[in-house]
Amino acid sequence: MKNIILLPLDERPCNFDFPSKIFNGEKYTILRPARLGQKKTPASYEEIRTFLLENIEKADAAVISVDTLLYGGLIPSRLHKLSEETVLERLMLLKELRARNPEIKLYAFQCIMRCPKYSSSDEEPDYYEDFGQEIHNIGRLTHLEKLGMGDEKELAALKDAVDPAALEDYLSRRTFNGAFNIRTLDLVEDGTIDFLIIPQDDSAKYGYTAMDQQKVRAVIREKVLDDRVILYPGADELGMVLVARAVNTLENSTPRVYLKYASTLAPQLIPNYEDRSLNETVKYHVMASGCVAVPALSDADFVMGITAPATEMLEADDQPANNIHYDVERNMAEFLYFINDCIKRGIPTAILDNAYTNGGELQLLRVLNKQGNLMKLAGYAGWNTSANSMGTVLAQVVNRLHQNNKAQADNFLVERYIEDFGYDAVVRGYVTQNILPAWNMTYFWCEEPRGKAAQAIFDELQKFIQNELTSIADCVTLESLYLPWSRMFEIGLSAKYKAD
Repeated sequence: MKNIILLPLDERPCNFDFPSKIFNGEKYTILRPARLGQKKTPASYEEIRTFLLENIEKADAAVISVDTLLYGGLIPSRLHKLSEETVLERLMLLKELRARNPEIKLYAFQCIMRCPKYSSSDEEPDYYEDFGQEIHNIGRLTHLEKLGMGDEKELAALKDAVDPAALEDYLSRRTFNGAFNIRTLDLVEDGTIDFLIIPQDDSAKYGYTAMDQQKVRAVIREKVLDDRVILYPGADELGMVLVARAVNTLENSTPRVYLKYASTLAPQLIPNYEDRSLNETVKYHVMASGCVAVPALSDADFVMGITAPATEMLEADDQPANNIHYDVERNMAEFLYFINDCIKRGIPTAILDNAYTNGGELQLLRVLNKQGNLMKLAGYAGWNTSANSMGTVLAQVVNRLHQNNKAQADNFLVERYIEDFGYDAVVRGYVTQNILPAWNMTYFWCEEPRGKAAQAIFDELQKFIQNELTSIADCVTLESLYLPWSRMFEIGLSAKYKAD
C-alpha cells in the first residue's frame, strides 16, 4: 500500500472527494485533511500544517494546492488580507516537507487569479457585485491597448464607471497573488517541487489573467523550467490529474492514449471559459497526468473519445443545438461506431463529453444506454468546463489501468452519469425554475445544504435514473445528496452500482 498526500483546492466534492473516490483502493490510499474551510471562510493554516507534517514521512507522493496552503482555499485566495511575511512563511513549509522526506514525489498546482466577465460577489469581493463586468472589461481593454488594439475612450469611460477604491483593491490583490506565483517558481528551480501546474480558472484570450500569465511565462523561460512547469486552462480537476501523475510515476508507467474526436474541426475549437484551442489543452492534460498521446490505435493502452463540436460550443441548457457545428461538422454516428468497436475489442475506452459546457449531452447518454455500454466505459465526465471533465476522465482511466478497485470505480462512473447528465443537464434547471421560487430560494441561495432544495433534487434525480438510465436503473442506488455551498451550481452525491 502506498500513500499519496492530497491538499485539495477547497472542500467541494470535485476537489475534496473525487480523487479519493477514484484512487483509494488495494494499492493506493489518499491522505487528506479531516476538513478544510467553507467557501469564503479559509481553512485553518495550523490544521493544514499539522496534517502535512504528521503525514509527510509516510507518504510516497504529495499533491499540494498552493492556494490552499497560502490562503486557505480557492475563494479565500481572492479575498484575503494576509501580509507578505505570513504568506511567504507558509510557502516555505514546502521546503520543510522536502527536508523531512527527500525522496517524495512532490507535485503542486497554483492558480493565476481569475477575472470573471460577469458581476457577482458569490465567489469574489463584495464590490464585484456592482463592478465585476466593468473590471473584466477594463482588463481586456488594457491588454488590447498594450497590443496597440485598444480603445482609449472606451477604457477611460469604463474606469470612470468603477469605484476607484474598488479597482485599486482588485489590482493590488492581483499584484500580491501574482508575486507569489513567481515565488513558487523558485521552489521548482531549487528542486523542492518536482512538477508544477499553473492553471487558469475561467480564462480568456485578453485581460488581467492573460497578462499575468505572460509574466509567469517570462520567468519560466528565464529559469528554463519549461519541462517542469506548465500553464493551461482548468482548476477543479487538478487534484485528480496530479494524483494520476503520481500513480503513473510510482508505477513507472507512461500509458499511451489514442484521441478520437467526433469532429475534424474540434481540435481547433476554443472551448467556453478557456483561452486556447482544445487540442493544446488536451495535450497538456495528457502530459500532466503522466500519459502520452499516440497517433495509432495499435500503439495505445486506452482510448479517449472527445465529443466536442466543430467551431462553437454551447451550454448544456441549450441542447439539442440543431446547428452545423453539432449536426453537420460533427459525425456522432461514426464516433459512436468507433467507440463501440473499441469496447468490443477490449480496449479501455473513455469519453470526454465536452459537447456542451456545464452538463453532458443527453443524446449521447441515450445511445450509450440503448447499446448497453454505460458500464463498459473506462471513464466518463461531462461537468462544468471542458478542462474539468478532461482531467476527471484521465484520472479514471489511469486508476483502471493500475488498480483493481472495480466496484469503487463503477460507483464513481454511475455518479458521473447521475450528476453530469441528470443534474447538470436536466434537474438543476428544472428545480431552479419550477421549485425554488415557491420557497423564496434562488440559484445562489438554497438555505441549508441538506434541506428541502436538496431533497427536491434527490427526488428528481430518482426519476431521471428510472427514465434515462434504464439499462442500469435496477442496479443503481442513489444514497445521499447535498448542496455544499447552499447553491445550485454544484452538488455532492453518493451512489452505488451493484450488478445483478
